[in-house]
Amino acid sequence: MPYLHLRQICLVAPTLEPVVSDIAAIMGLEICYRDPHVGKYGLENALLPVGPILLEVVAPTREGTAAGRFLDKTGGRGGYMAIFACDDPDGRAAIANAMGVRTANIIDHPPYHGVQLHPRDCRAAFIELNHTTGSDDVLGPYPPAGPDWTRAIRRDVTTALTEVVLQSPEPASLAAHWGRILDVTPSTNQGVQLLKLPNAEIRIETGERELMCGLAFRVVDAERVTAVARARGYAVSRDGFGIAGLTFTLTR
Repeated sequence: MPYLHLRQICLVAPTLEPVVSDIAAIMGLEICYRDPHVGKYGLENALLPVGPILLEVVAPTREGTAAGRFLDKTGGRGGYMAIFACDDPDGRAAIANAMGVRTANIIDHPPYHGVQLHPRDCRAAFIELNHTTGSDDVLGPYPPAGPDWTRAIRRDVTTALTEVVLQSPEPASLAAHWGRILDVTPSTNQGVQLLKLPNAEIRIETGERELMCGLAFRVVDAERVTAVARARGYAVSRDGFGIAGLTFTLTR
């Protein structure tokens, strides 16, 4: 049965600390894993589960990495990759390839298999499509998050990651492009382009350049979260705060 859901969001920062510790403290999250496999790309990382969706932060450990070049290009805007679990990564990637969206990297660590599409062709951010054999359950085994990642799920502060926010000078064009890659039909709500997945939405807003600009979270007490963010030195707005070059929007 074909399926597609948001599995993971990857942010990139110049250094892992203090970003990871601050996200954990502000959002009430816990690190579940640090993946040794990313070392071959000149990176270090940490993953924090937000319910069944993983929030990952990566940082370069040497010069000349793709993540480092991404930060230079975006001026520190760290929305790097949107990762989707699906039934058939290779088949879905072949459809994207036929659209002119190149495959940038294939990760094959059985039972996990992932296909990363070229960010220049995806526009706004990397897209990865992956599948873990024997794990169609969103709370099932997921090797990139470690052997017991669900034990780190915390819900007393943050209960869900609900939305990924992209921006583009041509939001309808970007929505249509991502919709074709993901096989999701865009919809419009009050003039805003949306791609609705079973467990989250992708919102495409108008902006000067194409990038991932924000994430939305459902939290128990937004005022408490923004108070912690303010105490840690982050710029706070009426409905969220900025970190790693993104806006974290808080909803109840």
